Amino acid sequence: MRPTGDTAELGRLLHGGPFHLALRAALAARGLPLHRVQHRLAAQGIKVGVTSLSYWQQGARRPRHPESLRAIGALERILELPDGALLRLLAAPGAGPGPARPPTRSYRALFSMGGTVERLLDGMDLPPDGGLHSVGHHERVRIGAAGELRVRESQQIVRAHRDGVDRYLAVHHGDPGCDVSRIRVSAYENCRTGRVRCHPESGVVVAELLFDARLRCGDTHVFGYVIEDGTGARSSEYVRGFSYAGGQYMLQVGFDEAALPVRCRRFARGGPEAPRTGVVDLTPSGRHRAVHLVERSVRRGILGIAWDWD
Repeated sequence: MRPTGDTAELGRLLHGGPFHLALRAALAARGLPLHRVQHRLAAQGIKVGVTSLSYWQQGARRPRHPESLRAIGALERILELPDGALLRLLAAPGAGPGPARPPTRSYRALFSMGGTVERLLDGMDLPPDGGLHSVGHHERVRIGAAGELRVRESQQIVRAHRDGVDRYLAVHHGDPGCDVSRIRVSAYENCRTGRVRCHPESGVVVAELLFDARLRCGDTHVFGYVIEDGTGARSSEYVRGFSYAGGQYMLQVGFDEAALPVRCRRFARGGPEAPRTGVVDLTPSGRHRAVHLVERSVRRGILGIAWDWD
């Protein structure tokens, strides 16, 4: 029998890859939805989430761990593929992680607690770069009467650099002494709160903000969320790390009338141990008791505002 176009394409992809397109074509050729694939894997004692299967076929994440590779071997049997057909593509020289994306920096390169953030993300089984980069970000931080960081509100415009992206990862690092169990993440515009993971020792909170639809590569999305803290010691700076270059950023820090700083400065930093550069004094506006910075096109690294209490 002459092969159909679909089976011919599947054969071509199994021969030359890439892995994610071969897996997607095999699933389509067999007509198996992901939840049924997950059920069949579970029947063999292999636990893989539907989200992971989806990321594998999108090229957003590649199977690496032993249990994931065991799942790929079982998938070959479920999808009636030759033994090793998919595993061979994963091991092929020069096999990449998926579609090209803008140059990025890891959390470890940006923050001293970056390793903790990455471990929390691994536990949530999410792609390491999220598939999004920022086009515009307006952030407002409110400092309370005791000098504590009470609230930060973010409104963002993001662009997808791969198909299938449906969430954003918000990372919050509380000040020393914070109680992560009392920190609240609330979605207020074009998203909803998903899983929240905390690391009490470091004061790190990672939250999923779920979109109502999957974005295609190049799509933009506007959304907003609020993080309520107020549990830590007196704060002396607020920083934002940027994994990608480009996009506009505005940060405004407002102070309670009962706790006004004596000096405020904006600054940049290349990494967690790097010295501050581009230091500029900022003067709080009288009526609103706030300072701000605007960066038209951010560079990879850290931007922030620091203040002195005495």
